[in-house]
Amino acid sequence: MDVLLFGIAKDIVGRSEIQILAEDAVPNSVQELKAFMIRKFPDFGKLSSFAVAVNSEYAEDDVPLDRNDEIAIIPPVSGG
Repeated sequence: MDVLLFGIAKDIVGRSEIQILAEDAVPNSVQELKAFMIRKFPDFGKLSSFAVAVNSEYAEDDVPLDRNDEIAIIPPVSGG
């Protein structure tokens, strides 16, 4: 499962994409993905929130994930 990372999420992980392998217990839902990211990269827990897009659409926590989905993690942004 490939996960694209943007903004501070990219900074936390140190790269713009990660691959979650079968031995990592692939998340079955957006909620499980968020928990996985916080376990694997504890600084994610410091974010007030972050959005997950599945196949180019923002997804709620209960959305199921498939190995072939295109997943992106989008942190909160501020503008000025």
